[in-house]
Amino acid sequence: MVLQRDRPINVWGWDAPGTGVRVLLAGQSVSAVPAADSAWMVTLAPMAAGGPYELIIAGSSDHRRTDIYLGEVWLASGQSNMEFRRDRSAEGEEAIVSEADSLFRLCTIPRALSEEPQKDGAASWAKSGDKATGRFSAVAYWFGRVLRDSLRIPVGIIHSSWGGTAAEGWMSGQALERDTAFGSILERWKENLRLYPERMAEYQRRKPEIDAKWLKDSAEAIAARRAPPARPAPPRGPGNRDTPSGEWNAMIHPWLSSTIRGVIWYQGESNATRSTQYRSLFPALIRSWRDAWKDSTLPFYFVQLPNLERNLDLGKEGWPDLRDAQLAALSLPHTGMAVTIDVGDPMDLHPRVKRPVGERLARLALHHTYGRNHVVASGPLFAGFRHEGSRIRVTFTELGGGLQGRTGPELSGFLIAGEDRVFRPARARIEGNEVAVWRDDLTRPAAVRYAWAENPDASLLNLAGLPASPFRTDSWKEVAFGPP
Repeated sequence: MVLQRDRPINVWGWDAPGTGVRVLLAGQSVSAVPAADSAWMVTLAPMAAGGPYELIIAGSSDHRRTDIYLGEVWLASGQSNMEFRRDRSAEGEEAIVSEADSLFRLCTIPRALSEEPQKDGAASWAKSGDKATGRFSAVAYWFGRVLRDSLRIPVGIIHSSWGGTAAEGWMSGQALERDTAFGSILERWKENLRLYPERMAEYQRRKPEIDAKWLKDSAEAIAARRAPPARPAPPRGPGNRDTPSGEWNAMIHPWLSSTIRGVIWYQGESNATRSTQYRSLFPALIRSWRDAWKDSTLPFYFVQLPNLERNLDLGKEGWPDLRDAQLAALSLPHTGMAVTIDVGDPMDLHPRVKRPVGERLARLALHHTYGRNHVVASGPLFAGFRHEGSRIRVTFTELGGGLQGRTGPELSGFLIAGEDRVFRPARARIEGNEVAVWRDDLTRPAAVRYAWAENPDASLLNLAGLPASPFRTDSWKEVAFGPP
C-alpha cells in the first residue's frame, strides 16, 4: 500500500478489550489498549516519502505487512464515468503491463451498501502493471499516472465509486438531515419504501412491455444520432443503490481514519433532473466530506459533465443547468473543475475516452495542491461581463496565456437575449482577453450564454488548448430559445 507522506499516520483495528496492542513502523513504536467495543487506534508521526517499510501490529495475534511506501494518496469517487474500467476505455489495455510501476499503486473498494455507517470494509491494493489494474477506474488511473510521473514519488489512488448513484448516496445521514432543503430526498425515499411492494409487482407484470418500448426508443434515438435512453430500472426499494447515505455508510465511512491528500470526483448524471437542488446538494457534499476528514482545506477536484446528444428541452433542468451548478461549486475554496465538453461521446452516456479527463484533473492538483504554477490548471472560466452599447463583453479567469478559438477569433456556441429572455445564436469574437458578443438585430442585449446545450459547440479555448466552461450571465429561471 501507499500511506500519505508528511501527515500523521493512523493505524486502527479491533482486539479483545484490555489487550495491549503495539504498532511498529520504520523505527516508530506506539501502543494502545482496545476499548470496551474492541476498537483501538494509534497515530504515528509524519514521515517523508520513501520505503519500502514493514508494518507490524502485535496484539493477541501478530500481523505483518510488507512493501509499504510513503507518498501521495488520493481518493477517487463518483458514479459510472469514474467507475469506467481502464481496459474498456479508448486507451485500451495494451499498455497496462508495459507501464508496470511498482511505486504507483491502486486500491479498489468494491461496491457495498448499508443503511448504517460501517466500521470496516473490503479493499485490495495492486501495483500498476498487474493485470488487476486493467479493471481499475480509467479516470483515476490517468490522474495518478500524471502525478506519479510529475512528482517522482510513490502515489496511491483509492477508488470507491458505483455507477448510477446520486450525490445523496455519498453523503452522511447527518449532512442530509441538518439541511431542510434536502428533506424532499428523505421523504421521497420513505415513499419509495412504502410503495415498493406494489410497484415491484406492477413492474414485473409490465416488464416485457417496458423492455420492448426501451428497445424501440433506443433504436429511434440511434437512428436520429442521439444517445439511447438508459434502460428502465426496477422500482427503488430496500437494498437499492439510491438508498440515501448508502454508499457513504459502506464505501467511505470505514476509511475516514485514513489520511489522504485530496479527492477527485466524477458524478452528476443521476442528479441532472434535479439540477436546481444540486446547486446546494453538491457544495453540501463537499463540506460534509471535509468535516468527516476534519480537514477544511481538503482539495476536491471534480469533472464537469461531458457532451451528450439527447435533444431535451433546454428550458428544463438537465445537463446544461447541471454543468452550471457544478461551475457554481467553484465558489468553495480548494476546489477545481475539469471541463470535458470536448472529449465526450454525443452518442454514449459513458464516453470511452478517459485519459484527457484524468490528465485535466491532474493539472488541477499539480497547480493548486503541489504549486506547479507553470501547469495551466483549466480552461477559461467566466469571471464577469459588462454592456458596451449593443454588445456584451465577457471576461475570464484561467486564461492560460490568452484566449483562442478553435478555428480562429470568430466564435460559435454563443447565445444572446434581450429583455424578452429569448436566447438566439449570437456573433462572438475574441478581442484581447475578452469576448465581444452581439447580434445585428438586437440593440439592447441583456444576457449571454455559452455552450448551453447537452452537446454544445465548444469553440473557446485558452492557449493551453483547454476548453472554456459553459456559462451564463443571467440567473433567469424561465427562458426560451428562439430560431436563428
